[in-house]
Amino acid sequence: MLAALGEGRWSLSGDLLFENAARLLDDGLAAFGADSRADIDLSQVARVDSAGLALLVEWSVAARGDGRAVHYRNAPPVLGALAGISDLSKFLDDA
Repeated sequence: MLAALGEGRWSLSGDLLFENAARLLDDGLAAFGADSRADIDLSQVARVDSAGLALLVEWSVAARGDGRAVHYRNAPPVLGALAGISDLSKFLDDA
């Protein structure tokens, strides 16, 4: 679940899995569109698979394409491991 915390800050909670990644992708793209920078706290994320990692990468790529920035904070260890295996850790540098 994506929740606004105010002033470009967001919280993402629950599972980031294949089953919900497409919906979360759309939710995030719509929500972050007005912010020049989105800081997303991942501390409440429970389970993550490769689709969850792809979701975060897509948010980052879309934001950069529009001249905006997305920064992730407090990534769970499994997300960092997935990113490292996939050579995508640059997208989680601030996590």
